[in-house]
Amino acid sequence: MTSRLPRVRASELVGRGWLNTGGRDVTLADLRGKIVVLDFWTFCCVNCLHVLDELRALEEEYRDVLVIVGVHSPKFVHEADPVALAAAVERYEVHHPVLDDPQLVTWSAYTARAWPTLVVIDPEGYVVAQMAGEGHRRNVEILVEELVAEHDAKGTLHRGDGPYVAPEPTAGTLRFPAKAVALPNGNLLVADAGHHSLAELAPDGETLVRRIGSGERGLVDGMPDVARFHEPNGVCLVPDELRAWLGYDVLVADTVNHVLRGVRLTDGQVTTVAGTGAQYMVGAADNVVGWERPAGQPDADTAAARDLKLSSPWDVAWSQELGAFVVAMAGNHTLWAFDGTEGSLSRIGGTMNEGLLDGPSRDAWFAQPSGLAVGPDGRVWIADSETSALRWLEPATLTVHTAVGEGLFDFGHRDGPAAEARMQHPLGVAVLGDGSVVVADTYNGAVRRYADGEVTTIASGLAEPSGFVVLPDGLLVVESAAHRITRIALATGEHVDGGAHRTQRPVTELAPGEVALDVVFTPASGQKYDDRYGPSTRLQVSSTPPELLLDGAGDGVPLERALRLNPEVPEGVLHVTAHAASCDDDPAVEYPACHLNAQDWGVPVRVVAGAAASLSLPLHG
Repeated sequence: MTSRLPRVRASELVGRGWLNTGGRDVTLADLRGKIVVLDFWTFCCVNCLHVLDELRALEEEYRDVLVIVGVHSPKFVHEADPVALAAAVERYEVHHPVLDDPQLVTWSAYTARAWPTLVVIDPEGYVVAQMAGEGHRRNVEILVEELVAEHDAKGTLHRGDGPYVAPEPTAGTLRFPAKAVALPNGNLLVADAGHHSLAELAPDGETLVRRIGSGERGLVDGMPDVARFHEPNGVCLVPDELRAWLGYDVLVADTVNHVLRGVRLTDGQVTTVAGTGAQYMVGAADNVVGWERPAGQPDADTAAARDLKLSSPWDVAWSQELGAFVVAMAGNHTLWAFDGTEGSLSRIGGTMNEGLLDGPSRDAWFAQPSGLAVGPDGRVWIADSETSALRWLEPATLTVHTAVGEGLFDFGHRDGPAAEARMQHPLGVAVLGDGSVVVADTYNGAVRRYADGEVTTIASGLAEPSGFVVLPDGLLVVESAAHRITRIALATGEHVDGGAHRTQRPVTELAPGEVALDVVFTPASGQKYDDRYGPSTRLQVSSTPPELLLDGAGDGVPLERALRLNPEVPEGVLHVTAHAASCDDDPAVEYPACHLNAQDWGVPVRVVAGAAASLSLPLHG
């Protein structure tokens, strides 16, 4: 049997309203007799998007006994907008009921501490498992199979349709376009993410010239009517001198397929040039095909591009100084260099920890880097979305610097000196002819300019801008949630002060002095810890401010740690990252399937005398 939690009655589902139910509210009583999986998510979170895809196959296979309920508990202010949430549910093709939980009422009732978190409820209405992070598909599948057998035998399982009601489909030339590039012939090539294809538009930004990709979600190479994409995002022109050599003219970040695609403009031929189509899971032994991970070396740094698993590549940009395409790997918070001539990928930035930390690029921390642009001086500018930051990579020294942004939980819409300015989940960036930088400040619906250490707003009222095309006389903005390309003038800009915010989540009160941290993980039924390539678990702990932790920070193997909290620091955030690897435990199988469970937590804590002296975080349990 899979490890089960003590039988606790599930809390009622309370929020502002429901989506994908035909206007009906849903109660736990309505779901009695079904296995229910609550998916606590927020649409900014790439790990949450990974979980949506992990759950699709389960949702289809067990549709008559399983009901997945998305509980949308927002991180950013914009995500609490019901219109924005409805757009996100449509954008990511969520095919189950979604509870709008803007005040985190249901989140708190289930003591969720991280995005994403899954909670499994049995047909009698009891919570039987809770797990944080991604990579739990097999665990959930095993648990569902056990619950089906158990409750079929008891007569408490009810088969049939759930409460999902499909919304009316929308039509248009573009559907949630992501980014765009100007082609040599004057047309625009748009990553039409919602249509799972590329759209070539006339210079007016409206007239469809041709479509590359069948429009069906998938990973298929070939001619335009055969090829398939899955939510492509970044598009980048190949330098003239490399096109004949490489055999393609445009490089595309095919995000949900976890690959890079090359597109030949003459006939629209699409070829996969990097990635295997499977997701790179931090710490997994099989991230590189045919490459055995030595003990103590958790991840590959350079590999053949077609043999390396990628993780949600979101944008690509050509760097002449590096002689390679820079890839913003949003899914594991890193930057990579793709050398098309050598057919290799090298990690050049990020440790795969999520956060904001400058310095040597391979030691730096990023958080879902989602937009790239290269300036005339060679700097690679980065829209680091989850830290609401504008950052840059200096290619000559391979160092990372932050121009605007404070960290994972600080955001807002504030202009002025860069040190005081705030953005909200930017997804795009471009460099203008004068060297200034424009940012698609996505969740503020604005275009911001950074120049000479100052930030201004040059356009507002846009619907989730996510990319740019720079023109001699203006700027084209990919207005994603409005399904269009919009031209704006390059105005001088104005100062806006919409305030600064911090992500508000329930605070955990802990006692000063020694606190026992325990990350709960038990391999699912039929699985065992995977220690073939070294330790199967890993735990990293740090804090903001660093003075909060007198002892217990750092990297180690066990999933338990004795922390010592500083009584002189009244509050802060504990940053905890945990990995646990498991494999199917069947001696008859020569090559067992292996699974990696991973999660980052940022736990706001308040140090209070007499409070609890333990903190338990469920990676799986």
